[in-house]
Amino acid sequence: MSALEQASFSLNNLAMKKIILWSFLLLGLVSCKRFFNKENTQAQEERIVCISKQYSEIIFALEAEQDLVAVDLSSTYPPEIKNLPSIGYHRALSAEAVLAMHPTLIIHDNNIGPEYVVDQLNQLQIPMKVFDTKAEDLETTEALIKEMGGYFHQEAKAEELVQKLREDMALALKNKEQYEGLALPKVLIIHFGRANNVYLVVSGEGSAAKMIRWAGGEIAVDPEKGMKQLSAEVVAESNPDIILLTDFGYDQLASLDKIKELPGVGATKAAQEDKIYRVEEHDLIYLGPRTGENVLLLQKLLHGENEK
Repeated sequence: MSALEQASFSLNNLAMKKIILWSFLLLGLVSCKRFFNKENTQAQEERIVCISKQYSEIIFALEAEQDLVAVDLSSTYPPEIKNLPSIGYHRALSAEAVLAMHPTLIIHDNNIGPEYVVDQLNQLQIPMKVFDTKAEDLETTEALIKEMGGYFHQEAKAEELVQKLREDMALALKNKEQYEGLALPKVLIIHFGRANNVYLVVSGEGSAAKMIRWAGGEIAVDPEKGMKQLSAEVVAESNPDIILLTDFGYDQLASLDKIKELPGVGATKAAQEDKIYRVEEHDLIYLGPRTGENVLLLQKLLHGENEK
């Protein structure tokens, strides 16, 4: 065995020993919870780690956050969620960071990694929960809120959130009628990924694109699912009327002049007319209880004084 292979073998053994140690500690915690009676509230304590920004927001909206002990780095709404410890970026997790929270339950949306860490957590048999409903439109967003409301025994609150969402969206779609027959603003949404600090352009499918259309705008790039990196030439060619830059990237660049230096951005109509705006990632990248509110805000941003 070569020196490099020996070093790799030693590191792997060390990592496995740490995982095994954590497993014994975790089993002790879970065993205490399982065998103590109901009068012992400390032993019955639930410790939930949530690794999904969408789920995290809904949990808080349901007023069911009392057992939440940690979230992932992308869970940034509501503001008080930042008081909780972070276990890191949801696609770059470490088993040690998760286990340090002594979770009795991990809630995630299947968008977590790396795969070997997920395998480690599964091997430790920590209870995990993925909700059945995937919120891809208004109907399924309502269904997810209700499903989570049932899980956390907050059915009445879930119904209240769904009703508010329906009322806000009814108003937004009513407002949209005034834009029919007009040239709709072309919108380019740029999102900076935290893992590698490259920017991605939101294309014609996905939550953000749906919200732009509900607000009476159109996505500036060809309709394709999700996000993708685009060349500077394609960004310039799309020539959006408005650019929305999510908070992480906007704050990193710190000034409009720096933003205009992004490849392809400076040549656009949006840059020339200073129509580049900061938006919160959690307002656009997934659907949830505040989607109607956020569509109404987008209408004011996209249409300005035309909004009634």
